[in-house]
Amino acid sequence: MSGPEPFGARLRRAMDTRGPLCVGIDPHAALLAEWGLNDDVAGLERFSRTVVEAVADRVAVLKPQSAFFERFGSRGVAVLEKSVAEARAAGALVLMDAKRGDIGSTMAAYAESFLHPDSPLFSDALTVSPYLGYGSLSPAVALARESGTGLFVLALTSNPEGGEVQHAVRADGRSVGATMLGHLAAENAGQTPLGSFGAVVGATLGDLSSYDLDINGPLLAPGIGAQGATAADLPAVFGPAVRNVVPNVSRGVLRHGADPVALRDAAERFAEEIRTAVAAV
Repeated sequence: MSGPEPFGARLRRAMDTRGPLCVGIDPHAALLAEWGLNDDVAGLERFSRTVVEAVADRVAVLKPQSAFFERFGSRGVAVLEKSVAEARAAGALVLMDAKRGDIGSTMAAYAESFLHPDSPLFSDALTVSPYLGYGSLSPAVALARESGTGLFVLALTSNPEGGEVQHAVRADGRSVGATMLGHLAAENAGQTPLGSFGAVVGATLGDLSSYDLDINGPLLAPGIGAQGATAADLPAVFGPAVRNVVPNVSRGVLRHGADPVALRDAAERFAEEIRTAVAAV
C-alpha cells in the first residue's frame, strides 16, 4: 500500500497550476489597525477569514505566522486551527511558519503538533531552525517523510543578523549556510518531480552564485514587495534554481486591506509577475 503523496510533488503541481506564490498571513497589531480591526481575537478571526476566503482557492501556498495567533492564547490558536483547515479545504497548501527547533523528544513533539495528520494544526509543511545542529531535525524529517509533508529549513535568511551564524565558516571551509543546503540536497536526492525538504533563502541577498542552490527541493524566498525585492530580481539571485523558488509576499498583498477583491487582485498580480520572470530564464 502506497503512502501519502509527498509534499514536493504536491507543491510542484500547485506551483505549475496556480503560479509560484506564497502569501503570508501575518496579523500583527499594526496591520490589524490598518484594516480597521481591533487587536483582539475578533479582529484576528476577521482578518484571517478574509485572507483565506480571498486567496486560498487560487494561490499555491498560504503561510500563517504562528506567533501572531499564539499571542492570543488558546483562542488565538483556535483561530489558527480553523484558518489552516479552511485554507487546505480550498486547495491551498499551508506552510506553518513556526520556525521550531529543539532536540530529541521535544523536536518530535513540535513536529507532531504541525505534521501529524491527527493534529488540529496539521499543515502541509513547517519552517524549522537547524541551529542546534542539522541532526536535531531528524524527528521532523522522519515524520515529514511518513506523513507526506515538508520542511523549510532556515539556510540563508534575509535578516542582517543571520549572517553571523549562516556565513560562519566551518573547519572544512564551508559556510554554515552552505552546509545546510548540502544536507537538504542529500534529503532530496532522487526525488521527482521535486523533493519535500526546502530551504529558506532571502530574495534580497543579491548574487548567490557562490552557493549551490540546486537542492532538488523548493526555496522559500521572503523579501518580495515591502522588503524591496521584485519578481524581476529572482533570476539574478537564484540562477538556474529559480524554477523551484516559492516567493513569499505578505505585506505586498495584505496592505490592500479588508477588501477581498483587492487582496485577490494583488495576489494574482504578484503570481503573474513571478511566473513571467521565471519563464524568461
